[in-house]
Amino acid sequence: MPSRISPGGFKPLEGTTLFKPLKMGHLELEHRVFMAPLTRMRAPKESDGIWVPGDINVEYYSQRASKGGFQLTEACPISRQACGYPGVPGIFTASQIAGWKRVTDAIHQKGGYIYCQLWHVGRATVNDLLDGQDALSASDIPISGNALTGAPFAQTPPKAMTEAQIDETVKEFAAAAKRALEAGFDGVEIHGANGYLLDQFLHDNVNIRTDNYGGSIENRCRFPLAVVKAVTDAVGADKVGIRLSPYNYFQDTRDSNPNKNWAYLCEQLAAMPKENRLSYVHMVEPRFDEVLDEEAKMGSLEKETSSAKNSLKPFREILAKGDIKFVAAGNFNRDNALPKLDAGDSDAVIFGRWFIANPDLPKRLAEGLPLNEYDRSTFYGADPPTKGYVDYPFFEPGSKELTA
Repeated sequence: MPSRISPGGFKPLEGTTLFKPLKMGHLELEHRVFMAPLTRMRAPKESDGIWVPGDINVEYYSQRASKGGFQLTEACPISRQACGYPGVPGIFTASQIAGWKRVTDAIHQKGGYIYCQLWHVGRATVNDLLDGQDALSASDIPISGNALTGAPFAQTPPKAMTEAQIDETVKEFAAAAKRALEAGFDGVEIHGANGYLLDQFLHDNVNIRTDNYGGSIENRCRFPLAVVKAVTDAVGADKVGIRLSPYNYFQDTRDSNPNKNWAYLCEQLAAMPKENRLSYVHMVEPRFDEVLDEEAKMGSLEKETSSAKNSLKPFREILAKGDIKFVAAGNFNRDNALPKLDAGDSDAVIFGRWFIANPDLPKRLAEGLPLNEYDRSTFYGADPPTKGYVDYPFFEPGSKELTA
């Protein structure tokens, strides 16, 4: 019997694994089309360094909500010291909590779920963006290039965190998780990826410490694991996930042995006591890069790791021993998402760019409808801010979307 094809010319995915229910932590999800944590830099400014979700943000997240669907917020700074970008709403003031409460209420009215991604940028900022405070990191190595202010990162290099500062930041992550639940979020995701603070401790080309938080992979994992324990203690393990990117190149992170080192981290996560064992781990595919195309990235990894088998699959298998769900991200589309699930290599798939351009993405995938193309020039802010943010159309019969 031939496959059913929609009028738009695409195979409807309704009835496939992508649209099977999934229990993840305390959530009972109706499909596995997850919305990525997407930095969009669209929140209104309240005061220097304080950006608060407003009407436009409520509309944006609500547009993309679906019954039984799962969304992640843009990365949210956990404190003033954690900030590095304008237009990004945090989760450390009363006004931000109130602003996010409007977002979560709108999501819940549509029967959806949303987690707040907890973020500390570490060295990915400069003191001009921190009220004159020094940026903090694992070591005093600056990122190459310039910050958003135009100033070179090297002009004001980060300070290596003291153990007291590490302890304080662990507490800040836990406090931010509690504030997120106060704001109505269904849970939180710890940002441990993409060259930000926790990832800076994991990568051995950034972390050159010689104390209890540097050197061996055991020591480099100490801070992220402490954050996991503190956050799960604070709000419950069934409401917590983490994002990791073993093969990341972004912001000058290049670990010497990502396969071995992140396998160790996954082993530790899987072995944690049940009350601290994460409900899911969200990982970025090795093929994904902000600069290199897929072929160039995989070729580069093969040379650096002396292996042609750079894959998320081994991490997935380790985490499964602890009954931790696995969520994959990185260049997924209507064609390659389902094979990932059907192969048993992930429990759900993260969509980013396609969710930006298609507020009704789950419906379009389920029914085989054409997709709006995305406009990269509006990913990180636009004038007016509604452009490329809340003006992508929902599908209407007879509409002339660009198909993809």
